[in-house]
Amino acid sequence: MLLFSRRGWLSSIVVGAVVGPSAVAGQEPKKNPPPQTKKTVDDEPPAEERDRIMKVVRGDLSAAKDESERFIALGPAAKKAWAAEEIDKARTLATELERLTPKYPKDWNYGNAIQDSNQVLGLIALSTNDDDEAERRLLASAKSKGSPQMNSFGPNMRLAKALLEKGHRDVVLEYFKRCGTFWKLGQDRLSAWSDAVKKGEIPEFGANLDY
Repeated sequence: MLLFSRRGWLSSIVVGAVVGPSAVAGQEPKKNPPPQTKKTVDDEPPAEERDRIMKVVRGDLSAAKDESERFIALGPAAKKAWAAEEIDKARTLATELERLTPKYPKDWNYGNAIQDSNQVLGLIALSTNDDDEAERRLLASAKSKGSPQMNSFGPNMRLAKALLEKGHRDVVLEYFKRCGTFWKLGQDRLSAWSDAVKKGEIPEFGANLDY
């Protein structure tokens, strides 16, 4: 599949699709980046194919041509369904993603899939007052080595924030600790958030509510 024949190109555009051109973890870009190898025409797919791939990355399931591409689209699609309050749809998509994830342990999207399926299902559980399941899902969402996006810009904090709003501080602190195993660039931010939670505050998570 073309989507996976240019993995380096795809992983780089995925970061842009998620967060845009802002600097990694709040850092300013380096003034003198290392020289890049000159690209050839074959380094990138045609414009029409790039547009299709971007639709997949952003959660357009209709743009996916096979299961491996659907695996990429399911996470964003499930999160969009949750945001639109389409709970049954969000549950169905997140459950499908959870089912597919073990088939792709070496895929760059593996960590995203673990995070997104557990976070959406955790939010659904919390909405039905199943706090224990929501806590379990929060910790499970950090059970990976991260991903290109999570390692650079950090994990999603929407479920963590929702749990804090219900007074579940200990599990969120443990979640921060687990996120620190892959979000090396975010150690200062995780430390600041932990300090705020220990004081009984809810941190300002900013864009980490959307990633």
